[in-house]
This record gives sequence, C-alpha cells and structure tokens, in this order.
Amino acid sequence: MELTFATIVVAFAGVFLISFMRGAFGGGFAIIGIPLLSIVMDPVTAGGLLAPLFVAMDLYALRYWKPSTWSRPDLMLLVPGLVIGIGIGYLVFRVLDHRAVAILMAGVTLAFVGLWFFKGAEVTRQPRSRPKAIAAGFTSGITTMVAHSGGPPLAMYLLPLGLSKEIYAGTTSLFFTVGNATKLMPWLLLSQPAAKTWGLIGICLLSIPIGVWSGWRLHGALDQRKIYRACYGLLVLTAVKLLWGGVSGYMA
Repeated sequence: MELTFATIVVAFAGVFLISFMRGAFGGGFAIIGIPLLSIVMDPVTAGGLLAPLFVAMDLYALRYWKPSTWSRPDLMLLVPGLVIGIGIGYLVFRVLDHRAVAILMAGVTLAFVGLWFFKGAEVTRQPRSRPKAIAAGFTSGITTMVAHSGGPPLAMYLLPLGLSKEIYAGTTSLFFTVGNATKLMPWLLLSQPAAKTWGLIGICLLSIPIGVWSGWRLHGALDQRKIYRACYGLLVLTAVKLLWGGVSGYMA
C-alpha cells in the first residue's frame, strides 16, 4: 500500500463513516465504510488497518453509551458465543471460502428484513430467547472476523426485542467493544501491518471523535421508529454489499 494523499483522504473518510455509525447505532455496520477503503487497499490490509481503529472507536464511544444503556441479560447470553465465534472465524478465514460465507449471510439478512417488511415494518416486542441469542452471538463472531459484518446477526436478535433506542445502541456498542478487542490480535496476525499502515492508523485516529459525536447527535434527533427503520435500511445495504462482494469474487 502506497501512502499517497488519495489513500489518506479515502481511509480518513472511511473511518469517519464507520465512527459515525458507531455513534448513531452503537456499531455493527462497519462494512458500510469498507467499500471506501477497498478503493485504495486490498481487503486484508483494510482489516489490519481497521482492527486497532475499531478498539479506539469503542473506547471513545463508551463516553456516550454508558452502563445505563446496556441490556445485561442479553449481553450475558450473546457474548460467550461471540468470543467462540471469533475463534472459529479465524479458522474459517484461513481455510474456507469467504465469498460463500458472504453470500449466505446476505441471503439470510435480506430474508429477515423482507419478513419484517411483510409484517408491517413496525417495532415489535418479542420475548428474549436463549437459543436465538447464543446463535446470534456465535454467528456474529464468525462474520465479524471473516468480513467485518457482525452487525446483521446481532440486529436480527436485538431488533425484534423492541428495546428502547438507547438500550439497543448501548447494548450493540458494548457487544462490539468485546468483539473488536477479542479479534484485534487475530487480525494483526493475519495482516501484519507495515510501518506505513501504522502511520495511516495514526492519521485516521483523528476522525474518530468527531465521527462518533456526529452519529450520537443524529441518534438523539431521531425517534424510536426512525432509528429502527434506519437500522433495517442499513441491514439491506450491508446485505447488498456482502452479496456483491461474494458474487463478484466468483466472477473475478
């Protein structure tokens, strides 16, 4: 990777966008910003660049998503599967076809959103389910490690619970704080960032405070229904990105 002016601008914009999503929705939509990074670097380099930046975003976001916004019962069910899933995802990354994983996750996500739309596109309040939570945490761990796309499995579990917008975002934020800290070393082992990459990481750190703050302000301006509809809309964008990445990978 050449550390050109274009590389710096594109990477800075991508990290800002991901930070904005962290502030507005608690996280889980990092893949929305990855297409920008893919303009100037390959996916593995982008993964190594983002791994430490995710941790920095998480730590900064904790000043907004405080313990009062965490759903502890759900986190207790979700986090163990997340950690195990990241370990499995590390092995999947090395031995299995990432494109097939991306296409499968895209199909499941689009089906989930389609079912929600078919039912009236309203905020629901379903009971908590231990098996669903464990499955969601585990699947999110695999997909966040393989494709930085752990958001859809988590959202498919949390959104139907009808949590308040603050609890939804805070729970999502802490979930990915644990996940990103867990996958930091595996990603650094996979990508082994060069000195230029670390320099770019230092520059991109400057975009995090304003990005998280801007997203948090948007979160405060939107009501519960708008937040949930935005989350479902972002799930569609995430699924389309996963589907395109998987299919185009086979066509290349």
